[in-house]
Amino acid sequence: MAETNALPLVLLTEQFAKLPGIGMKSAQRLAYHVMRMSDKDAEAFANAVLNVHKNVHLCKECQNYTDRHLCPICDDDRRDHGVICVVESPQDITAIERTGEYKGVYHVLHGLISPINGVSPDDLKIKELLARINSGTADEVIMATNPTVEGDATAFYISKLLKPLGVKVTRLAFGLPIGGQLEYADEITLYKALENRSEI
Repeated sequence: MAETNALPLVLLTEQFAKLPGIGMKSAQRLAYHVMRMSDKDAEAFANAVLNVHKNVHLCKECQNYTDRHLCPICDDDRRDHGVICVVESPQDITAIERTGEYKGVYHVLHGLISPINGVSPDDLKIKELLARINSGTADEVIMATNPTVEGDATAFYISKLLKPLGVKVTRLAFGLPIGGQLEYADEITLYKALENRSEI
């Protein structure tokens, strides 16, 4: 930002620029937008940020974000607590819930194993998952990590830990999207579609 801008505006822009996917131009637009807010709206915005940090924590069961002891999904007796879907992030839960089809519960890893990025199994919520399985309530664990090198490695690592515990471990099927055309699919997607083919 140019030196002609007020220092508080420069500092606010720098804070916005720290957010993922926000470059300096977008950060500057956001800072100016905040400047145009009424004092009441600016205070509400600031309070919302502080409120998240003070009152949101990890669910004691699934490691999703919640403001209660248990998140609403873990606290729902209508959910099938015998099926645990393991995901990388809380955003993945939102995506799966949009389908309206999954009736089990979740476990959030908060990342994927990635030695290149310095992320080891100890940095993830794997110990908490093993504790849940050892409590004897789960019949199946669905590995719903992304179909990337890190996602596959994480799914494989966790499945190796879970299989001796007598729980069924499955992996989401990956392949061609509905309405997709073969000629536009990349090699990995086509490979996964062939590998995960099912009988009709």
